[in-house]
Amino acid sequence: MMLGKLIAGSLGFMVSGPFGAVLGLYVGHQFDRGVGGFTRPVSAADQARIRAAFFETVFSLLGHVAKADGRVSTVEVSQAESLMVKMNLDAVARRRAIDLFKEGSGANFSVDDAMQRFMDVCGRNNNLKQQLLNCLISLAVADGDLHSGEQDVLRKVASHLGFSSALFDQFIQMIKAQSQFGGAGSGAGGQSRPSRNRLADAYQALGVSDKSSMGEVKKAYRKLISQNHPDKLIGQGMPEDMVSLATQKTQEIQGAYDLIVKHLKES
Repeated sequence: MMLGKLIAGSLGFMVSGPFGAVLGLYVGHQFDRGVGGFTRPVSAADQARIRAAFFETVFSLLGHVAKADGRVSTVEVSQAESLMVKMNLDAVARRRAIDLFKEGSGANFSVDDAMQRFMDVCGRNNNLKQQLLNCLISLAVADGDLHSGEQDVLRKVASHLGFSSALFDQFIQMIKAQSQFGGAGSGAGGQSRPSRNRLADAYQALGVSDKSSMGEVKKAYRKLISQNHPDKLIGQGMPEDMVSLATQKTQEIQGAYDLIVKHLKES
C-alpha cells in the first residue's frame, strides 16, 4: 500500500482541516502538491526506523517538557507511567522509555538535536509529525495546566516540525477542547441540552465554528477520524503500542461530533 495514498486519504490535522480552516488548507495544499509524502511502499526497514525514532522522540521530549517548569512533578511522572500502561510496554521497552524520559529531563538534553534526528527519519511524513505534536500536547495538558515553560518547548518542537506559531496556537486550543470529551458520558447521550460553553468546546474540538454548516462539520469530523485511523497510522510506521493514543483521540472527536449533531437536530 502506498504511503502517499494513505496520507492523501487521511490528511487533507491532527488532526487538519480539522485544526480549522487554516490548518486544513495548509496540510491539504501540501499533500495535493505531493509535499511530505513517500512515493514508494514503506519497507520493513523503514517502518522499524520510524517506529524507533517516534518512540525515542516522544519519551525524551516528554521528560524535557516535564522539566521545563524547573522540576518534574509527581503528576507528570504519573502521566508518563500512565502512557506506558496504555501502551502495554514489556519490561525492556518500559525500561527504555524511563531512560529516555530521564535523558530528556537532563540538563544536557538538546531539543534541536532530538528533532533533527526525528526529522531525518520522519520529516517527509506530515501525518506522523502531527501525531508527535498531538501526543506531546495531549500529555502536557492532561493535568489541566500548561506552564509557559512547557509551551515554549512545545512551540519549539512545532517550529522544527514546520508548523507556524499561529497553527501551533490553534492546535493547542483544539486539543484542549478535545480533551473535554474523553470520559464516559461526555458525548450526546444526556437528556438536557448542552451548555453554551460545552457546545463551543465541541465546535473547537473539530476546528469549526458555530456558524459552520452541517456539511462543513461532517467534513471536518471525517478528516479527523480518518487521520487517526489505527491501520493507517501503523502503515505509516507509527508504533502499534502508541496507536492507543490515536484511538483515545478518535473517541474524543466522536463525542464532540455527537454533541454538535444532537444540538443541530434539536435547533
